[in-house]
Amino acid sequence: MPVSRLFYVTFALGLLAVPAFAAPPPQNACLNKAEQRAAVADKKAIPLAQTIKSRREKGHHAELVRARLCHRGDGLVYMLTLLGRSGRVISETVDAANGEIINGR
Repeated sequence: MPVSRLFYVTFALGLLAVPAFAAPPPQNACLNKAEQRAAVADKKAIPLAQTIKSRREKGHHAELVRARLCHRGDGLVYMLTLLGRSGRVISETVDAANGEIINGR
């Protein structure tokens, strides 16, 4: 029976080692509602309404469909899904600290 005991010990040690090889959390992990409110309150992000107002002042008149506040690098970004006047779906990434568009299509 020593072989079966050795098997179980090896198996158990293998299971303990699995978390060491787990992937790190994704870089673009998005915040939940409570974390979003905390980020805005701590001035780490401007309010979403201010971001949309800034876009409209620059002549971008698309309807907001979805908005997420996510981590990117050392900061936060708004990942926006917009519906243009032509009916085209637009994805934009906006720096949550200042409202500047990082990229969009």
